[in-house]
Amino acid sequence: MSEAGKSDGLLMAIDVGNTHTVIGLFDGREIVRHWRVLTEPERTADEYGMLMWNLYHAADVPTATIDQIGAIAVSCVVPPMTGVVQELCRNYFKIEPLIVGPGIKTGMPILYDNPREIGADRIVNAVAAFERSKAASIVVDFGTATTLDFVSAKGEYVGGIIVPGVMISLDALYTRTAKLPRVEIQRPPRVVGRNTVNAIQAGALFGYVGMVDALVGQISDEEAVDPYVVATGGIAPLMAAESSTIREVDEFLTLDGLRIVHERN
Repeated sequence: MSEAGKSDGLLMAIDVGNTHTVIGLFDGREIVRHWRVLTEPERTADEYGMLMWNLYHAADVPTATIDQIGAIAVSCVVPPMTGVVQELCRNYFKIEPLIVGPGIKTGMPILYDNPREIGADRIVNAVAAFERSKAASIVVDFGTATTLDFVSAKGEYVGGIIVPGVMISLDALYTRTAKLPRVEIQRPPRVVGRNTVNAIQAGALFGYVGMVDALVGQISDEEAVDPYVVATGGIAPLMAAESSTIREVDEFLTLDGLRIVHERN
């Protein structure tokens, strides 16, 4: 067994986000299974082990397939979860996971003032976007926070933008007002809402899309590029349908970035 796992077999990629943890199994470059669960730092490694066991068997993944997992790559933006995931990988899969962080080969120069401040998911997203475009790129991640990350035409991570996510904004609107309801994010019939629910939905959808398109435009002007723009995150398809700048949606962009980083290590 190598330091980052066994040499052959399937790759398990784990992206631990603030709200959800996404797990994918790769056979070569193809993702063959995937799951999304809540990120709950108070759970123990044993609880996550049983959860994953149940997920595998509920999806009829044969034990023989699970035994083929030869390596695990992890991005984690929730510090208390890093140790839990490491323990999970060691105890239940007998594999030392590759944790994306300082010292890991990404193949991408980082121009950020303090590279340690960048979330691992943002780095692997940038790696995946540039790998497929080989051009100046912007990754829009509609997660707990909405982030835009810019990669230069030379494949350098230049920096990015962070704003509160759509769901955080909707939750704040609900909890900090007396009469406004909690609503589901979806496309309303028109921009000008004729009831409170549609008005909030219009603000969340069209407002955030307008912000993203404006920021992409400003980055393009500032950097003098026509970037390849890819979106990821749970609500990316909804947002991209209204956007004039997003060219592609890939819900597994982060997992694919983990696969690429694992190959480079």
